Amino acid sequence: MTLVIDCHGHYTTAPEPHNQWREAQKAAFKAGEAPPPYPAISDDEIRETIEQNQLRLIRERGADMTIFSPRASAMAHHVGDEGVSGAWARACNDLIARVVGLYPEVFAGVCMLPQSPEAGLDGSIAELRRCVNELGFIGCNLNPDPGGGHFRHPPLTDRYWYAFYEAMVELDVPAMIHVSGSCNPAMHATGAFYIAADTIAFMQLIEGDLFRDFPTLRFIIPHGGGAVPYHWGRYRGLADMLKKPALADHVMNNVFFDTCVYHQPGVDLLAKVIDSKNILFGSEMVGAVRGIDPETGQYFDDTKRYVDALDVSEDQRHAIFEGNARRVFPRLDALLKARGL
Repeated sequence: MTLVIDCHGHYTTAPEPHNQWREAQKAAFKAGEAPPPYPAISDDEIRETIEQNQLRLIRERGADMTIFSPRASAMAHHVGDEGVSGAWARACNDLIARVVGLYPEVFAGVCMLPQSPEAGLDGSIAELRRCVNELGFIGCNLNPDPGGGHFRHPPLTDRYWYAFYEAMVELDVPAMIHVSGSCNPAMHATGAFYIAADTIAFMQLIEGDLFRDFPTLRFIIPHGGGAVPYHWGRYRGLADMLKKPALADHVMNNVFFDTCVYHQPGVDLLAKVIDSKNILFGSEMVGAVRGIDPETGQYFDDTKRYVDALDVSEDQRHAIFEGNARRVFPRLDALLKARGL
């Protein structure tokens, strides 16, 4: 029996006191004051937000497990300073840990990082270690543009990032390359910034030789890989022009795409262009696209039905739903094996 593991879930329905504290934290920073204490949030408040939303939909749509992280658009690394980002990341990650503690059979934790734009990566490395070693998380979300839509950070292949990658390799955890909210009015967050960042990240990886230095490093590029599958010939051609190896050897042993594409033709194209060993099932529900598709009468983010409809072998479907997630997230594989799965 195949487990259906959703690699891309965010706590978009976090309890309101959590969100209110964030607003108070931002206001305090702006006023030059200390933020109020973080509120007490009961287990019942968490249960209510999860059971009426993510847990209900997981069961209704036929999934088994979700790899769960804080709301991406709320990471907002460009807000405040390193202290603000650190406190916010810790609060968000601790909340994810509580969800996992309440529903350990359904959720596995992935952390956000305190990537304030003017800060170095020491704080992010420390938070990654805390979340993996103390909270039992299995991965992280890495923002390639903490400035919120201006792309002023070095490319992902730059040595600026190497200390963080060393920690990832040591801990044997992958990163989902995921930006946050956009403070650039020219870039709609989910419709432009996310897709642009996914595509930019892939091109950066082509231009560099990161996986020569880190052969076991693993990245998930979400939202179906941005524009990459649709322009696969362009990227193969650019790799050739740049005198890089073929993409299969240069990046595709280390890079994976999810299925957060939201229509059947898009998922069909993804599966036709990208090898099934590089595709992980993901829905991002309840997330960027929440409505019902008037053409199908089904929710856009009910992505399992798209994978179910793919013209692929059962071995390939198993890889997309379960096998690849267990390879990319070894700590998840260990958790499942400990449960006899």
